[in-house]
Amino acid sequence: MKTQSIIFWLARIVAAIILLQTLFFKFTASAESVYIFTQVGMEPWGRIGVGVMELIASVLILLSATVWLGSVIAIGLMVGAIGMHLTLLGIEVQGDHGQLFLYALIVLICSLISFWKSKGQIPQPIRKYLPLFLQ
Repeated sequence: MKTQSIIFWLARIVAAIILLQTLFFKFTASAESVYIFTQVGMEPWGRIGVGVMELIASVLILLSATVWLGSVIAIGLMVGAIGMHLTLLGIEVQGDHGQLFLYALIVLICSLISFWKSKGQIPQPIRKYLPLFLQ
């Protein structure tokens, strides 16, 4: 039980740290961020919007009552990021050796763990629409 609790917290913290760390680059319009969002046709509003959603997700993941919601948001964002890497950007972007892709995978895995461990917190009005394995 204690090991599961440690893994749950570690997954939440790792996901939040990575999400928060990338905000600096998005909100300061770093050259790499501008390049990425230009390549996928989402510059500048997509970059800013994704940054805002990542900020919201990271805060919600850290708050015990909203872990499930922050995890869902982060999962959606990371599925989108990984999809962009696999279809438009490539694994390696501007010589980063796949670091951004790896970060997206780590956040996705940590968010999936966080969601799975917190799915019992999903409010009943929402839970009744979920498949049985998510209830």
